[in-house]
Amino acid sequence: MTTLAPLSIHRVISVGQASEVLAELGDDAVVYSGGTELLLLMKLGFAAYRHLVDIKPIAELNRLEVVDGTLRIGGAVTHRAIERSPLVAAGWPGLSKMERVVANIRVRNVGSLGGNLAFADPHSDPATFLLAADARVELGLGDERRSLPIDEFILGPYETALRPHEIVVAIEVPAAPSDAGMAHLRFAFHERPAATVSCLIRVVNGRVVEARVAVGSVGINPVRVPVGEALLLGADAANIDPTALDSAGRAAAEAADPVTDANGSADYKQDLVRVLVGRCVRMAVQPLLPQA
Repeated sequence: MTTLAPLSIHRVISVGQASEVLAELGDDAVVYSGGTELLLLMKLGFAAYRHLVDIKPIAELNRLEVVDGTLRIGGAVTHRAIERSPLVAAGWPGLSKMERVVANIRVRNVGSLGGNLAFADPHSDPATFLLAADARVELGLGDERRSLPIDEFILGPYETALRPHEIVVAIEVPAAPSDAGMAHLRFAFHERPAATVSCLIRVVNGRVVEARVAVGSVGINPVRVPVGEALLLGADAANIDPTALDSAGRAAAEAADPVTDANGSADYKQDLVRVLVGRCVRMAVQPLLPQA
């Protein structure tokens, strides 16, 4: 690991100013929020920048609020702030629980959700969860704003739909229906997930009427698995057929298109996903069942 070369930090107070500074400095500059991934890459010699554009002072990016029933998380809001927010815990408890397992306390204290998505690490808890939650990412370039769903924002490993000089302004997470449960499961080595599964399950009159299943950290992108979701529809929520769960898990494993890497072979990851999907569905359904 190398020592960082001297660099300049440019603190900006608006999205417009951030875009202007990034345009002025060109390829020698990069957006800096928490820096947990960025600074590590620079220390390892995989990236080199002479200028960091610090977006943390932008007030708009530090807001955590509910707007028209949707949770709006500013791009610079930290994982820890989300994890500890009473607002999030009350209306989006699954998000609070997911944030508690992101990396470690040091990373959660300084790293932001917006930065995590912008970095697009293929081994990510938030991206998988937010995909199942039907979240969107708001991007800003000067005074312009545009919004993309998670699967259109993350294009590949470390690749996003961010345009030059554009930044993540906010993440918008719709509230789950009152008849829905949500769960997130991960299998990790040394804090980095080797497999992540998130599920949202709606139950009406004891039957599954909607299922969202997302799988990440095993392939190049987090993905939704419509074929697996369809296999769960109509199931008796209190006694989901193990065969249906297994079939949904197998469909999810295939759709995730696992790759062989240091975390294991593609076949191993397919088995891992199959098991995690079954467990995650049961976890999501459990709070919706009549309590004895």
